[in-house]
Amino acid sequence: MRQATRLLKIETGGRGFYEFTAALADFVRGERMGQGLLTVFCRHTSASLLIQENADPTVLKDLESVFSRLAPEGADYAHDTEGPDDMPAHIRAALTQTQLSIPIIGGSLAIGTWQGVYLFEHRRRPHRREIALHVIGA
Repeated sequence: MRQATRLLKIETGGRGFYEFTAALADFVRGERMGQGLLTVFCRHTSASLLIQENADPTVLKDLESVFSRLAPEGADYAHDTEGPDDMPAHIRAALTQTQLSIPIIGGSLAIGTWQGVYLFEHRRRPHRREIALHVIGA
């Protein structure tokens, strides 16, 4: 068994979804792992990770709409240190994931045909996000 790690940086333009499936596939391919497990970890509390459909952009539009209703700005939150989108960002992150595990089979990510891996940015202003990658396998 071998292991490898990398920190991936993703520049966001504000709230939304940022697909980075290709960067994960490149990392796995570069490590020449035939089988194993890739762990993807978001090092932030106001952004998260999703595996979601990458064929029809209306899926992402609808997800954003639902999360806007679940965690609206302007509610009576005690925590608003960084502005009105601060606490809604933490709620969105709590409802999604900060860590994903993706099997590696035959040297490739074992995700479905229409699946992509996304950073889900919950803040309105641009951020530089860090994603920690860890792969173990042979």
